[in-house]
Amino acid sequence: MKTFRLFLIFLTLLIGSQPILADEADYRVGDGDVLKVTVYGHPDLTTTVRVSGGGTITFPLVGLLEVKGLTVDQVAEKVGTSLSDGYIVNPQVSVFIEEFRSKRVTIIGQVEHPGLYELSGSTTLLELISKAGGLTKDFGNNATIHRKNGAGGEQEEIITIDLKNVLQNGAMALDVPILDGDSVVVAKAATFYVTGEVKKADAYKYEEGTTVIKAITMAGGFTNIAARGKVKVYRKINGKEHVAEKVSMDMPILPDDVIVVPESFF
Repeated sequence: MKTFRLFLIFLTLLIGSQPILADEADYRVGDGDVLKVTVYGHPDLTTTVRVSGGGTITFPLVGLLEVKGLTVDQVAEKVGTSLSDGYIVNPQVSVFIEEFRSKRVTIIGQVEHPGLYELSGSTTLLELISKAGGLTKDFGNNATIHRKNGAGGEQEEIITIDLKNVLQNGAMALDVPILDGDSVVVAKAATFYVTGEVKKADAYKYEEGTTVIKAITMAGGFTNIAARGKVKVYRKINGKEHVAEKVSMDMPILPDDVIVVPESFF
């Protein structure tokens, strides 16, 4: 829960301190975007135009230009190059995105409001999670992004993001942009179980490096009648259940382990 609360504070500060267009320089123009193109010293050429379904715009003097998949800087360069070809000497061109096209993405798994979202502008993984209401208390360490690649989207790329690294260590390079058609899955945390003579028998979120004594501590510690030297760990190996008896308190546990603390009869 501490990590979850830190995430909410961190994400609120992140979203509140950055405008939606913070990544516009890296945004790739697509069908439906509205561009404002300005040529310095030539106000008559200022044009606001929507990118066609074929990924093109029509600009005065030069006609049809293909801009789909380009950044705004690359669009400006392309317009400038076309204008310099017999029209204007050393044209200074700037391009701004006045209206972003909608992109449709899905997010499922351990978020408060999973489903289909229509987004505009540059949106990162954490921003999408925020739009989906944030993470549930059962979120795991990883999120996977399923992304269609290739002509017709016949190939799928799977990108795995270490959420724990982003949230706890501030690895913002992993907060990747979300693209049109992406499907995001936030995994559920692995769990283990502590039962028997402990104060809070329950399922607990697994973290790498958890030992038997740490697991028992998470469960509130031993009761007064616990047989502390007879703790058992039930573990499935290749589909078969194995029991380790009188385990060491320093024994590492694994996901889905069941730790049983028996009652002492003496």
